[in-house]
Parts: sequence; C-alpha cells; structure tokens
Amino acid sequence: MTLALRALATAAAALLAVTAVSPAARAEPEPKAPPEFVDLRSVDPTIITEMRYTTAHTFMGEAVDGYRQPLCILTRPAALALRTAQRGLLRQGYSLKVYDCYRPQRAVDHFVRWAKDLDDQTMKDEFYPLVDKTRLFEDGYIAEKSGHSRGSTVDLTLVKLPALPTRPYVPGEDLAPCYAPKDQRFPDSSVDMGTGYDCFDTLSHTDDPRVQGVQRANRQFLGATLTGLGFVNLSEEWWHFTYKPEPFPDTFFDFPVARRSVAGH
Repeated sequence: MTLALRALATAAAALLAVTAVSPAARAEPEPKAPPEFVDLRSVDPTIITEMRYTTAHTFMGEAVDGYRQPLCILTRPAALALRTAQRGLLRQGYSLKVYDCYRPQRAVDHFVRWAKDLDDQTMKDEFYPLVDKTRLFEDGYIAEKSGHSRGSTVDLTLVKLPALPTRPYVPGEDLAPCYAPKDQRFPDSSVDMGTGYDCFDTLSHTDDPRVQGVQRANRQFLGATLTGLGFVNLSEEWWHFTYKPEPFPDTFFDFPVARRSVAGH
C-alpha cells in the first residue's frame, strides 16, 4: 500500500509540473528574419511608407494576418537599390512611397481564405468592381504563393514633394472604383497612375493602351527610375517591382512584419 501511494504521489507531482508550464512556454518561438533582411527605414528614412495591409483599407476590408507593425522589410540589396532611386528622385522633387514589401506566407494564406469565401464582397465596389470573385484565382489576382514572401519584391508609387498627408480610411465609407478619376478615388498623396493601388482590373496593367497622357508618363517615370537599378516590373501591376538577382529566389518566408523580426540587423 505504501509503495502504491508513493507511486501515485509521484505521478501526481509529475502531472502538476507539466500543467504548470504556460502555453507561451510550450509554444515554439516565432521565426525571425535572416540577417540579410532589414527595415527600409534603417537604410533610407526619407522613403514614405504607407503600409496598407496593417489597416482595414485593403481589398478584404480588414488588416492582413502577419502584419504587426507598419514597416517595410526587404532584403538588404533591394533596400539599398531603393535608396539609390530615392536619392535621384529627391533631386527632381519626388519621393518613393511603399505600400507593401516583404509579405509573410500567413498573409498570402489569408488572401486565399478570403478569395474562397464568395459571400464576402465587402470591398468589391472599390477594388474589383468588374471582376467576378469566382475568377480571382483563374485571372491571377490571387495565388497560393507570392514573390513578396521571398523578400525582394515591393509595391510602390511616386509622390510629388512636398508630400501631402493621407487621411485615415473610415471602415464602411462609400468609395469610388479604383479606376475612377483621381479626384474621385480614395485620396492618396501619390501622382496619378490611372488606378489606385491593388486595383483588380486590366487598367492596372503597366502598358495598358487605354492609359495615356500624364498617367502613362508617370508609370514610365517610375519604371525607368527602378529598372535601371535592377528591378523588374510585373506587367499586370504598375506598382509591383522585384529586385534581381534575388538573394532568396526559392524561399517563401513566414516571419511576421514586426520590428522584432529584424532586430539587430
């Protein structure tokens, strides 16, 4: 009996020791970025950041998974190339403005879940007024992998200096289609590129022949500024550029967009 009671007491003590460990202690630590990644502001604090995916002003109508803080994380070569571009633009009275940089895989997974929920049409009137949501995958607007997750792709635009502040988005407010005239779209401090950012429409194609005049000239100015420094434009999105050669051409990272991810880099 004494041996049995002693064994029971030992088992109970072991069980208490296991249950006393907090969930945080048992959880695996979140991944951090490799040392090749940096916060863009540590390389060039003059580049304007408007990290849309930390806000509700997205094509999903909510902030995106994995975006903890509004900072632009990129591989160091891509960030240094943007710094070179910015120095030339400042002399001409312009600045770069970034909308999105490194994108964790969990954010891409969030996009995919949203695209499969055909009942959620919250932001259709602004971001995809002419696109049936059932075609988002087939038409290439949403995919299960994104080059952004490799760390050398950036979504950006041009701003004429002095830069005007952009007012906060009010969830639920009525918004014009992303291809409407600039003075009707959600106010943005950028030059007129013919559409807003993340506009799911063929008018977003960089060389769409319907985009002419000042709008076309602005797209060409942005492209000429970046392509000479190693960036390659995605022809379907005037705002999307990837630095080549990529340091991580085959790796899709999932560390969160947060200062701790690049602390000490």
